[in-house]
Amino acid sequence: MKKEFGKLKNDLETLIAELEEEKFFFEGQRLIIGCSTSEVIGEHIGKSSSLEVAEVIFDSLSTVREKYDIHLMFQGCEHINRAVTMDRGTSVQFGFDEVSVVPHRSAGGSLSEYAYQEMADPVVAEFVTADSGIDIGQTMIGMHLKHVAVPLRTNTRLIGEAVVTIAKTRPKLIGGPRAKYNT
Repeated sequence: MKKEFGKLKNDLETLIAELEEEKFFFEGQRLIIGCSTSEVIGEHIGKSSSLEVAEVIFDSLSTVREKYDIHLMFQGCEHINRAVTMDRGTSVQFGFDEVSVVPHRSAGGSLSEYAYQEMADPVVAEFVTADSGIDIGQTMIGMHLKHVAVPLRTNTRLIGEAVVTIAKTRPKLIGGPRAKYNT
């Protein structure tokens, strides 16, 4: 593994350990991942897509998927309307409508392309509702999060050279000043 990928793997392991301490992962979680591999290697989003970086990120997250039995979903880039790659079982279980597109580096991004290649039965859906998300490189995952998104601050601010933002969701607070909430 190249030196820069060693640092990338270390960044991911550190972030995952922080998120485990925060009890961020849970069984059945729908976790959306947005990632610009270009940003991870210090380039402008969409300009230097890297399948090698995608492999490191996918492998790290696959370990988390197995440990917590979560549903990983990978957001593509704007050229496929930020459609989401996932296992067919996730799509069927949650009623996400499949669309006809195969993500690739120039339309979907390297992580979506890599995920599509590695999953046993991948599908792509245009719209999903995720419980939480990890956004590596400011890819704008918010459109795929359930209402209400809540940022989660971590000490790990970068994955490689890319800014990382973490979000979880909570139920809407409704009813006004007389209502009581389970918070």
